[in-house]
Amino acid sequence: MSKQLKPKAKDDFFGGDEPKPRAAKAAPRAGGAEADYTAADIEVLEGLEPVRRRPGMYIGGTDEKALHHLFAEVIDNSMDEALAGHATFIGVELSADGFLTVTDNGRGIPVDPHPKFPKKSALEVIMCTLHSGGKFDSKVYETSGGLHGVGISVVNALSSLLEVEVARSQKLYRMTFERGHPKGKLEDLGKINNRRGTRVRFKPDTDIFGAKAAFKPQRLFKMTRSKAYLFGGVEIRWNCAPELLKGVDDVPAEATFHFPGGLKDYLAAAIHADTLVHPDIFSGKSGRNGAHGACEWAVAWTADADGFLSSYTNTVPTPDGGTHESGLRSALLRGLKDHAERVGQGKRASSITSEDVMVGAAVMLSVFVREPEFQGQTKDRLATAEAQRIVEQAMKDPFDHWLSGNPNQANRLLDFVVDRAEERLRRRQEKETARKTAGKKLRLPGKLADCSDAGLDGSELFIVEGDSAGGSAKQARDRKTQAVLPLRGKILNVASAGKDKLTANTQLADLVQAIGCGMLAQYREEDLRYQRIIIMTDADVDGAHIASLLITFFYRQMPRLIDEGHLFLAVPPLYKLTNGTKSVYARDDAHKAALIKSEFNANAKVEVNRFKGLGEMMPAQLKETTMDPAKRTMLKVVLLADDRDTTADSVERLMGTKAEARFAFISDKAEFANDDLLDV
Repeated sequence: MSKQLKPKAKDDFFGGDEPKPRAAKAAPRAGGAEADYTAADIEVLEGLEPVRRRPGMYIGGTDEKALHHLFAEVIDNSMDEALAGHATFIGVELSADGFLTVTDNGRGIPVDPHPKFPKKSALEVIMCTLHSGGKFDSKVYETSGGLHGVGISVVNALSSLLEVEVARSQKLYRMTFERGHPKGKLEDLGKINNRRGTRVRFKPDTDIFGAKAAFKPQRLFKMTRSKAYLFGGVEIRWNCAPELLKGVDDVPAEATFHFPGGLKDYLAAAIHADTLVHPDIFSGKSGRNGAHGACEWAVAWTADADGFLSSYTNTVPTPDGGTHESGLRSALLRGLKDHAERVGQGKRASSITSEDVMVGAAVMLSVFVREPEFQGQTKDRLATAEAQRIVEQAMKDPFDHWLSGNPNQANRLLDFVVDRAEERLRRRQEKETARKTAGKKLRLPGKLADCSDAGLDGSELFIVEGDSAGGSAKQARDRKTQAVLPLRGKILNVASAGKDKLTANTQLADLVQAIGCGMLAQYREEDLRYQRIIIMTDADVDGAHIASLLITFFYRQMPRLIDEGHLFLAVPPLYKLTNGTKSVYARDDAHKAALIKSEFNANAKVEVNRFKGLGEMMPAQLKETTMDPAKRTMLKVVLLADDRDTTADSVERLMGTKAEARFAFISDKAEFANDDLLDV
């Protein structure tokens, strides 16, 4: 959930270490420097070698997200068969040996010789050749998850071993590949009855993804279930080796997914605990998965929680949105304004915008279009202009009918959206977060030491524990851009506290007032008073506890603060190491041991001073090690878009009201705790 930011040394801009010199040449070539660069230096990568050399160009990187993108590419092919009406079930199986298998009962990949490469089967061409497949011709697939033709071949290139079985015309075929290369010819395994379709079994290559690379059952399970929601006509069967589920919550070894209700069922499950502005979910679908496009949606407005918008194109998630989301926003805004005109509230609703309509809106949107255009191979954002028109036209009349047929809840929704618009305008007009009056508003003279510059750029708020640390920080800060707010010990755990306790907590109220941007649905980026919010606690267990409570508060009450990249953790030192006139600082025990070896002579007597807290550090030391932007190290708190469910589960398990969940976690991690104690 965090990444480390350090000031770059001079050499960092050139890649760090100096390049190693090339081997000496026997004699310089005639013609000077040009003669050293010839046609022999031009490298041509063939087959799937470009994928292995630069996997980031095809799947976005080699991290956990990219690893699971391999699964998305394979299951998307099976989903395309289902959407085309040729498959009714898909099987997903994760084995104990790390292999993942995806099976469908579609038509099966063709195995006859390819016309352009008569010595190769079509299967081998598809698996080993970039930009090959049946999705370039709309006669084969009216809609599909992608048209680049690189999906399954990229999976093959990045797998240590991949095996494909195809059942066609009552015959079974098999072909095996190793790191993208065929291990042999296509095998004809003879006749087979009551089976058809494709079975792909593969294991990611540890040379690409790292020695510990492995699929996460929880992530695969949620990806699999979401596919079933997106197309009610398919049944997906999940199977996972039980030994992989040890310590994994809410993931069964076997499950069958079939959701005829589609996105409405999906949304109902996602917001079951939320209070709705209106009792009914607005849902529907239009068109078919064919030439003119199709659209399915489910929308509800929550009164006490942040909204979300999850969109898909041809069952492929588009976390960065795109043109289909623009169509939905336009349809909802126009429909609500038209309703306001019908009930005589047109003037009152004239100021609302699509952003006001989307506050608190929980939305699931799925479109099916021919030849979709995405930004990037990983298909995170839809760029097809036609998708906006398809969604807007599909939703316009149904939304009008839904509002007209439910006047009471339509009026409640209108009031809710108008209130959001009026609040936005009121906050803009009042300018209540002017920095010069922040101390008076908080009524904490001497507590909040604000910075003098009025601009947002470069401004920082340090949240420190206690007045002692606050005193040192106030003396160490740059008064122009750095503000300091001391807290009194551990703050409220908002994950386990009720709303009444949260509302009544003056310490959190002071913090929210100092930051100025509001919480949850009332969050306004334009009212944020500091560019960076920095949690600066002692480098010990108590400090880590306070930091975790603060991160939980921001995650639950100001998630957009994290999404917009404003939250950081300071990394103060735990030790000062001194020998003569030389002093260095260490973050922890491991860093201390490394510095003693690297910074001092072997026989040098190194004096080790352990800081009990930030308040014990001299202001000059605190500035040098923790607050000076040119020298400090900070951790940026981030929340990965594709890992939000896992994060939510972890926060609830570790910080929520269920003590048994924390006990189970401690029991599972006991061996690591023992190791730490032994090290101490």
